[in-house]
Amino acid sequence: MTFSPLFHAGAGPLESRLWSALAEINDPEMPVNLVDLGLIYGLTVDQGRVCVSLTFTAMGCPASDMIMGDIRERLLAEPGIEDVRLDVVWDPPWTSARLSDDGREALRAWGLSV
Repeated sequence: MTFSPLFHAGAGPLESRLWSALAEINDPEMPVNLVDLGLIYGLTVDQGRVCVSLTFTAMGCPASDMIMGDIRERLLAEPGIEDVRLDVVWDPPWTSARLSDDGREALRAWGLSV
């Protein structure tokens, strides 16, 4: 699995662990995790509270509630994390340029042209 350095450059041990936790969550509609899909724009941690900035591939994404629930559940399972705040952002919009190399390869293997 490869992460774009743009999204987690300079992350400390806790932040790196949280990025890895997010990479365990697959998009329910595609065989790619949220990080490799480029849906996670960033995260911050302060005194047990995680704030995740994320987007979706489309504004009407039918899986958005499921994805946000999966993120909350997974991050709250991490030691020391007591609260998870999710900020959905639409600017900049998601494009296939946000895919990691692994994400792009997985989608191509699934038959999608990216």
